Amino acid sequence: MTKYLISFPAEAMAALSPDDLARASVDSHDVIQDAKAAGVYVFGGGIDESVHPVLVSGDGRVTDDLYPGSRVTGGFLVLEVKTRAEAVEWARRVAQACQCAQELREFGYDPAS
Repeated sequence: MTKYLISFPAEAMAALSPDDLARASVDSHDVIQDAKAAGVYVFGGGIDESVHPVLVSGDGRVTDDLYPGSRVTGGFLVLEVKTRAEAVEWARRVAQACQCAQELREFGYDPAS
């Protein structure tokens, strides 16, 4: 089984009307419930953009700097499925529910984690 990240940036949903946004919330939560029922849900959520991210160094120093080009926003879902085709199908369902395309990434296998 392989874990996949399905995600979208916050700006992907900026064009949705309030009614469409409410519908997307209901529909996406329905997909999450289906993923849980199918036993493939690992975890998911959304980035709280009201909390500013920080960079923490190895010595514990905390700064407001971030890596150049780093910008993580929006929502995400991690699923564990048998095939990439299954992951694509779940991403399609999320895209349909959220009314925006989804990025799909595969986690690399690390036997020590």
